[in-house]
Amino acid sequence: MSKSFDELVSVMARLRAPGGCPWDREQTYASLAQYLIEECYETVEAIQEADETGETHNLSEELGDILLQVVFHSAIAAERGDFTVDDVVNSVTQKLVLRHPHVFGEKELATAEDVLNNWDELKKAEREASGKAEKRVESILDEVTVHFPALLEAQKVTKKAAKVKFDWENVDQIFEKLDEETTELREAIADGENIEDEIGDLLFVVVNLARKLDVDAETALKKTNRKFRKRFKFIEDHLISSNRTLDETDLNELDDLWNLAKARSNS
Repeated sequence: MSKSFDELVSVMARLRAPGGCPWDREQTYASLAQYLIEECYETVEAIQEADETGETHNLSEELGDILLQVVFHSAIAAERGDFTVDDVVNSVTQKLVLRHPHVFGEKELATAEDVLNNWDELKKAEREASGKAEKRVESILDEVTVHFPALLEAQKVTKKAAKVKFDWENVDQIFEKLDEETTELREAIADGENIEDEIGDLLFVVVNLARKLDVDAETALKKTNRKFRKRFKFIEDHLISSNRTLDETDLNELDDLWNLAKARSNS
């Protein structure tokens, strides 16, 4: 390992050792799970910031926080005799080599899609060779965990279905379905029934549209959320500079300020 990585491992071991940090010593796999999820989301935010501004300092910092989680879990594992951080690194290194036979071997794969399909086949072969008990699955969709965020889950399950040709043939067909679901939602609103179901159906079609256009729906919505935050903050700052509040401003003026914020962000 590199000197800096070894130092990180040593620092974590010291924090977990007798006389170390009381909080760090109390942590378990389960207690750290929430922090791992949070750090991953914060890293996605930093990636989007880097994509928009070119500034990568926050990305470097957030990746460090994820690395800390890996080292933290590995330190707990070493104490329990489960595995070590070297096992983690060696395992992923071996996996990368084995699953890229077109780079480290003689197999020829022409496209990114070929690589992904081969990756899935290799994963299955590795499970069989290792003797690991196969998870009992009653559907190919069972391979996608239900614990993913909803947009990500929708994109992954429909991608699985598309692999067996259960998919729209083109984008125009999805737009037709989008119109159909919009009409059904309007009808549900008028009837006062099944509104939640129809909202879900509409979102599901939009996710499929994103997938068909090779857009990650989760990332796309995150970017829009960031955009909304920035434009709304512009409105708040403008009103503060005028010694006014949101409550004192009517919708027409707020809309004008929104359009101004939009124009400035696009300029």
